[in-house]
Amino acid sequence: MTALPSVAPATATLGILGGGQLAQMLALAALPLGVRVVVLEPDPQAPARHCAEHIQAAYTDPAGLARLAECDAVTLEFENVPVAALDYLRGKVAVRPGAELLQRSKHRAREKMALQAAGAQTAPFVSIETVNDLAGALAQVGGEGILKTAELGYDGKGQARVQSQAELLGAWQQLGGVPCVLEGLIHFVREVSIGVARTPGGQLAYGPLVENVHRNGILRRSLYLPHHPSAADLTSAQSAAAQARALAAKVAQGWQLEGLMTLEFFECPGGELLVNEVAPRVHNSGHLTQDGGGVSQFEAQVRAALGWPVQDFMPLLPCGMVNILGWPEGAPQPDYAELLALEGVHVHLYGKENRPGRKLGHVNVVASTESQLRERLALVERLVP
Repeated sequence: MTALPSVAPATATLGILGGGQLAQMLALAALPLGVRVVVLEPDPQAPARHCAEHIQAAYTDPAGLARLAECDAVTLEFENVPVAALDYLRGKVAVRPGAELLQRSKHRAREKMALQAAGAQTAPFVSIETVNDLAGALAQVGGEGILKTAELGYDGKGQARVQSQAELLGAWQQLGGVPCVLEGLIHFVREVSIGVARTPGGQLAYGPLVENVHRNGILRRSLYLPHHPSAADLTSAQSAAAQARALAAKVAQGWQLEGLMTLEFFECPGGELLVNEVAPRVHNSGHLTQDGGGVSQFEAQVRAALGWPVQDFMPLLPCGMVNILGWPEGAPQPDYAELLALEGVHVHLYGKENRPGRKLGHVNVVASTESQLRERLALVERLVP
């Protein structure tokens, strides 16, 4: 028999470090469960301010952290949380995911070593701490690679592709000479991701295996197609999904996850999945779970953070997602009127000011068949430049 929640839904409060669009959507998922949400976020225009109590203060502000410590649990919407904030909250309130997991996932070299220790494979890599580490590093990863800052950097920022020793030195200097990771270049078939939630008691739940397409290092489109078991051999898609779930379970259990995290993979030509990155939170690629008919990734993170029973957050229908990114002055804007007129289309806007390349919202698309979904996604991509 599943254990009952230790905190009744109608009285629970959840704190969130960060108040951006992910916190906004976490709060919107929490509200129907009777959960009050408190966010700590210095930005006065935080998207989550519309649906949560907004403490406008630095992440290390003692008064703000004291308010979060009054909640039943604290979760996060981004991994680069100041260590001082986690130190303050330690022993006062459960933070899920916890400090140890965050310390792992925010540093690419530590993350990759921990992934391998848990039984997952990654691209070959070399840690670059000083200029002396550059010698011979490219040869160790196969002759070409991607240099990434060890910390920070997302959506294609803080990285450069290199194919020679001179390019490697130049890229490292351009990135500021900070600690980096040089990853071998992987020639993959596609990029996929999966979310996994785990309660403090060890119960696991999984999201869908989602296929992702990036543009200029930023996620452009995600796609999920249900695959129903049959007497025939597993299709490659089903095999990838089973492999992804098994790897997600290894990492979640090995890292003693409490909360939710997302694993991004490269699928190699032979079908093997290599973990590219881990995000200790809900993820852009999982937004399509909002409108696919099942539990969303946001509700799954709320439940897991509060220690409530979790269930797989799988869409029931074929669905996809297209990001709405900011546009340069004078460039075409998304045609919202046309988008709202399309059947099976759900527009989600974050209330953020336009800035080129900034994530301003996303469009979820749902259909009854794969062909219908692809047709609708093509229409949406024409209306969202």
